This record gives sequence, C-alpha cells and structure tokens, in this order.
Amino acid sequence: MESIHLNVALLRRRVPNLTKAARSVGLRPATVSNLCTGKIALGRTEVRTLVALASLAECSVDELIIRGEKFEMIETGIKTIDLFAPLAKGGTAGLVARPGMGQLVVLAEIFHRLKKEGYSIVMLQPEGDHPEISDITADVDSVHLTINEAEKAVIQAAKTHEVIFVSDRSHVQNGSIYQLQEKWAGEASVTTFLVDLKGEAVDEDLPYGPLETLWQFDMDLSARHMYPAIHPIYSTSSVLEGANLDQEHFSTQQKAQKLLRRYRELKSIVRASGMEPLSDTDAQLFKRGEKLESYLTQPFFVAEAFTGVKGTHVPMKKMLTDVRKITDGGYDHKGVEEFAMVGSLD
Repeated sequence: MESIHLNVALLRRRVPNLTKAARSVGLRPATVSNLCTGKIALGRTEVRTLVALASLAECSVDELIIRGEKFEMIETGIKTIDLFAPLAKGGTAGLVARPGMGQLVVLAEIFHRLKKEGYSIVMLQPEGDHPEISDITADVDSVHLTINEAEKAVIQAAKTHEVIFVSDRSHVQNGSIYQLQEKWAGEASVTTFLVDLKGEAVDEDLPYGPLETLWQFDMDLSARHMYPAIHPIYSTSSVLEGANLDQEHFSTQQKAQKLLRRYRELKSIVRASGMEPLSDTDAQLFKRGEKLESYLTQPFFVAEAFTGVKGTHVPMKKMLTDVRKITDGGYDHKGVEEFAMVGSLD
C-alpha cells in the first residue's frame, strides 16, 4: 500500500496560526493536530477536511499530500519515546508540559544521547529571563540571541553534521521559527525541538502549529515521580503511520496503548474500592498495565549525579521484546517493583 501523509512542513510555512485558521473554516484543532502527527490516518480523512486545509494553505489537495516518502525515525534508546512517539528525523517535535513535569530533563537527555551520535545542537535563546535553561545547555554546541545568528549557525553546522535546533515557544508565536525553517529547507537536515518554558501550551490546541512529533507530559505520572512522564496515549508521531513502521513495532505499540488505556480506566475503580470489584480478566489486565507503566520509567544519564542510579540505553528491538512479553503475560509471576527504573528486562 502506498504511503501517504500530510505535508506538515507546507502547512507550517503557509498557515502559522493554524488553530485560529482551522476554527475559521469549521475544523477542530485537535483533528488537525492528529492529522499532522499521523494519529489520524490520512487515508481515513474526509475529503472536505483536506479541501479546507488546502484552502487555508492556498494550495491544491495534491500539494497537501505527500506520497511514497517514509519518515525516518531517530532511535533514542528512551523506551516510552521510541515506543509511543518516535522522533521524526528532519521534523519538528513539540513538548507540551507545565513547569516541573520534567520536560527540560527529557530535552537534556535527548541532547546528551544525540551528541554522542554526532549531532550538532544549536539553540535560540528564549525571550525573557529563564535561568532554568542552563539545565539543558551542557551538550549544546552554541546558543544564539538572534534569528539571524541561529540561521547562520545551523547552515554552517549542517555542512558536516546532522543538526538539532531548539527554540522556545515565544519564537513560534511571532512566526520567526517558520521563517527560519523555510530558509534552510533543502539546504540542511535539521530536526527541531520546540519547548514551552511558561507552561501555557497545555491549555491550547495546536500550541506550536503543525508538528511531526508531539510529546504530551502527564501530570499523574509526574506527581508519582514516574519519569520520563510522557503520556503514552496523547503523545504521538508521524513516524507511527503504518507505512513508516515495521509490523512488529506497529502491533506492539497498538497492543501496549490498548492495555494502558484499560489500565487507566480500571485504576479509578481500584483507587476507590480496591481490587475486589474487578473480574479475573480485568484484574489480570490491571496488573499487566501496572507493570508496563512501571517498565516505561527509565534512569537518565544526565540525572546520575542526582539519583545515584546509572542511566540506561535500551535498543528498540529489546524494548519491543520486553513490552510484548509484559502484554502477553510472560511476566505475570513477577512483582511490579521489579519493573521500576530499570533498562531492559534481562
């Protein structure tokens, strides 16, 4: 089957304020966001939705659809990211979280890992006073005060390296990031990270405009110190479109999400009344979901000095094997405490 997906880069360039524009033509921003990240398959989208988006971008429907190309995944070795919301190489990833939920730690860890893979990391200084930004600059090659400086640094670095570019949401709101991406389009291989240091993006639809990857952080996981606190249901990526993943990854991801959805439904019952009201089947699903949720926590290299726990890198194939074994009941005999803050299940 031919791979088709939305031309997110075109939408990003042509319709900077996509939330307002989508509503103006009767489209739900959440629907547009899910189309951009691939959570809603393009092949199942109503024609009127595509026509409305094409109208906003002032292009034809054919221009809005990319055929045959596949998104390449950047494997991070971070279990919950690689399973539920893989990083799309050359795409734009947005982090949605309130302060204190661990988004900067995740960014610092990503930079630390990709630096070892030979990536060059360029940052655009956020507007305003944000001392916490120092937490993520250890592996950043250069920090720039202006758009022009950042553009020159990215293009120069791209001559010899794959490039990671990071910016705060303030530069997205004024449209400067879209202009920057348009300038280096075709000249450089750049994967962009957008972060919201003020924590306002949580309350908005499409806070960054169209994205290839969305990492939504979960308050419940964060409150229970289950890091990285990335939501396994709401986080998503265009890499997850069926044609981009091998069948093993796709089926494992779908089965894991189904289990965690049911686990989260049952958790409210267990909190209120204990395990007694659950049927044997639901009790089994609850315990497997609890173990999977615990397994998706992971020690980070950048946190070793604070936690005293050595960071772990889990290859994707090993992670998929572990997840399948948990969902299929291969670890039903083990206690949930054996899954917390570990790497692979060797």
